[in-house]
Amino acid sequence: MSTDRIDLNLLRVFDAIYEDRNLALAGKRLNLSQSAISHALGRMRDVLGDDLFIRTGRGMEPTVRALAMATQVRGALAQIKAALGVDAFDPGVAQRTFVIAANDYITALLLGRLSQRLRAEAPLVDLVVRPSTRLDLAGQIDVGRIDLAVGIFADVPRRFRSLQVWEQTDVVLLHREHPIADRALAPADLLAYPLLAVSQGGEEEGAVSGFIVERGLARQSEMFDREALNRAYADSAAIPRVRMAVAHSLAIPALLRHSDMLALVPSSLARELERHGELKMRAAPYECPDVAVRAVWHERNDADPALQWLRQQLIDVSRQVRCR
Repeated sequence: MSTDRIDLNLLRVFDAIYEDRNLALAGKRLNLSQSAISHALGRMRDVLGDDLFIRTGRGMEPTVRALAMATQVRGALAQIKAALGVDAFDPGVAQRTFVIAANDYITALLLGRLSQRLRAEAPLVDLVVRPSTRLDLAGQIDVGRIDLAVGIFADVPRRFRSLQVWEQTDVVLLHREHPIADRALAPADLLAYPLLAVSQGGEEEGAVSGFIVERGLARQSEMFDREALNRAYADSAAIPRVRMAVAHSLAIPALLRHSDMLALVPSSLARELERHGELKMRAAPYECPDVAVRAVWHERNDADPALQWLRQQLIDVSRQVRCR
């Protein structure tokens, strides 16, 4: 194989086909005809001695060789752009779509505020929010389908970068008409009343200590610190009972209505739900450490002016979130 026959345009075509899985869409992205895209793909196949993409009912599926190439090709293109100083980002006129992964309550707390800022400062910029609980989140970041993921991560592999958005801890939410709503909670209360918790994957999905590890990235699957809870009652004759585990934290108000359950939730979410007046927030009656909510992205995007701007906007709007 001679790399002299590979030029930048072929790499751009490869990246576009990999992203869109469709020759017509790839051509639209690059302002090329479908025949030009097909010709470029043919040249790459000839040089590399691999089909690269196989036409199926679901679109152009990458071969093993293409899957191995994709992350490095996209990283190389990003480094070339950064080295040449091209694609300067002017939020006032830029047309771009950012793809962010987040769970439901982070979407409500952070990305709603970010959307308001974009409307004022970047009117042509769009947001697409994907669930951070999707399988292979790290893989989606690797191939560039997700620009930024926001959540709680126990481990972040070296190929990723991260920054802290805020800190939070576990607290308890209960309905204002709950029998113990007007006093501080005691450890015995969590034994006397059943618990409600948010879980987006347990041991049956491969979670260990409340985290799922994929390609080196450990993302939180249970929205509370189960180990801290178990540790607090290790010497007790009984342990708190999680009566209900749900995947959607914004369902908590309805589930606590006319219920004696106590909900274990992040303090940032509790602050937001408490302000509507139906629920009350109480400190957890056991020691629970602070955890950091972080934004995570691939290292190749460090120098992308648009993503640098996006990360700064996240930090700015995060200051509006009451976390503790």
